[in-house]
Amino acid sequence: MAATAPSGYNVVVVEHLRLKVPAAGVEAWLQAERSSWEPWLAQQPGFLERQLLWDPKREEGTLLIHWASREQWEAISPAAVAQVQNRFEALARQAMGMPQGNPFPLVFEGELHPL
Repeated sequence: MAATAPSGYNVVVVEHLRLKVPAAGVEAWLQAERSSWEPWLAQQPGFLERQLLWDPKREEGTLLIHWASREQWEAISPAAVAQVQNRFEALARQAMGMPQGNPFPLVFEGELHPL
C-alpha cells in the first residue's frame, strides 16, 4: 500500500535508521551526511526524500529515507552502500578529529510502512 506524502509523491516504504550522535557532533554528522549520503541517494532510482532528525535526550540522530518501492531500495548493492558508508565515516572522523572508527555508529535499523 502506498501513502501520499505532503509533497505529493507516493511512499511505499521508509527506511528507518538511528545513529549515536552526541551533542558535540551534530554539525559534523550533518556535514558528513550532506557530503556523502545526500548526493548519492539523490541518484538512486526510487529515492524520494530523506529526513534527518536529532533527539537531544538520547543523543541520537534519526534518518527517515522514503522510497517509491521496496524493490528499488533493495536493488542497491551492498558494495555500493559500503562505499558510501566508508566515505561518510572518513568525513565524520576528519570533522571529529578521530583517527579511526565510526564517530556515529548505527544503533537501530528498520523500516516503516505508511498507513
